[in-house]
Amino acid sequence: MKKASPSRVSALICVSILFIATSCSQKQNWPQFRGSDGNMIAPGKSLPETWGNDKNVKWTYEIKGTGWSSPVIWGNRVFITSTFPEKVAPAPQMGPGGPEPEGDDNREPGKNPPQQGPGPRPGQGPGGPMPEDTSYKAEIYRWEVTCVDLGTGKEIWKQTAFHGSPRTAKQPMNTYANETPVTDGKRICAYFGMIGLYCYDMNGKLLWQSDLGSFKTQNGWGAGSSPVLYQDVIYIQVDNEIHSFIVAIDAATGKEKWKADRVEKTNYSTPFIWKNNVRTELVTGGKTIHSYDLNTGKVLWELKAGGEQNVPSPVADNTHLYIGNEGSPQSKSSFYALKAGAAGDITPKDSLNPGAWIEWSAPDAGLGSGSPLLYKGLIYNIGGRGEITVTNSADGKQIFKKRINGMGAVWATPWAFNDKIYFYDEKGVTHVIKAGEPFKQVSENKLNDKFWASVAITGEKIVFRGVEKLWCVGK
Repeated sequence: MKKASPSRVSALICVSILFIATSCSQKQNWPQFRGSDGNMIAPGKSLPETWGNDKNVKWTYEIKGTGWSSPVIWGNRVFITSTFPEKVAPAPQMGPGGPEPEGDDNREPGKNPPQQGPGPRPGQGPGGPMPEDTSYKAEIYRWEVTCVDLGTGKEIWKQTAFHGSPRTAKQPMNTYANETPVTDGKRICAYFGMIGLYCYDMNGKLLWQSDLGSFKTQNGWGAGSSPVLYQDVIYIQVDNEIHSFIVAIDAATGKEKWKADRVEKTNYSTPFIWKNNVRTELVTGGKTIHSYDLNTGKVLWELKAGGEQNVPSPVADNTHLYIGNEGSPQSKSSFYALKAGAAGDITPKDSLNPGAWIEWSAPDAGLGSGSPLLYKGLIYNIGGRGEITVTNSADGKQIFKKRINGMGAVWATPWAFNDKIYFYDEKGVTHVIKAGEPFKQVSENKLNDKFWASVAITGEKIVFRGVEKLWCVGK
């Protein structure tokens, strides 16, 4: 047998060390919505567990624009997207009987609409539909991408992706920057819904841009699905009232690789790359849940899940996917555990015949606007008013359901660190509970701001995106 030369052995060792170092480094980054693996599991071991306005806050950065997109982190750089209104039309007055936001009079513009009470929905008066409001066409905004130093909070660069009038209306509590950007350390890609997709290098130079079209959304609530990036391809779910589709775009060039039409209306969930023990696939939410082949866009399987429009994104492990929609009294929905390797239409024929690919389903899993959290065999769902529902991932049995009184509305996805579960309400209060059972509330941490975006986490720091500031918390 021929022996390898010392120089070749040394080269292989260097490559191996570089690969290991790069892999470890990437785990410390937070490159997209819910982190590199889409699971909200904190990658570090030195994170603070308590903080406040004057405790463990390393820096703050003033946010002058609006947006509900979450921050992303690569190396020493934090990226956010915002829109800055230069000229805005007065908000239209609601007619008699119009709905009021539930439980919070000072709610900021945001990603998801409040629950509607009795009476007309937006765009309807007591006598039927109101004339379409086109005042947005005279408004002027700047769509911006900002890069901030993770160590100091100082602005590194800011670029205006687009300056002009919106192409569609939005709900008054919404913004035009809801979609979280995505980065791979070579480029930062910001998707602004109906305005388009913009890709920059890490120093803020525009590399390319792509117009994916402009479409009306349900009640003018706007868009919210964030892009995901996998092996140099960006996947974007564009669900709306006119023409829904999912598209794969080459991250280096901005060229379309494939596009698949969807029979869906407006949804807000972000696509999910599911790496399981059979294959890697692209899963999208909706009233019908779909899985796509990453290279061709071919549908691998589908599940008619029902419920209302889809907001939370799924979670998964190596063998099972956990997914569902928010339900309502008029449209019931279930939370499903699906086995890897499914094919075709896997919708259950009835409750007694779930089929070969559904491990279990739970009709009352407590889904809210935030995505589920899977941690050490348990699934944590946080409802809109702080209802905590914990489900066993093995069999779907409910472990416990608790509610923390006095909480504000919860829009963000919870995260896990050091056997504790963290979730925060829009009032800036982070509630900390012990992972597992029985239920035990550990502490509360408060920041004076208003929050709807999910956090970004590195090895030693947590970055919160509020209405007024970007907050960096660390020891």
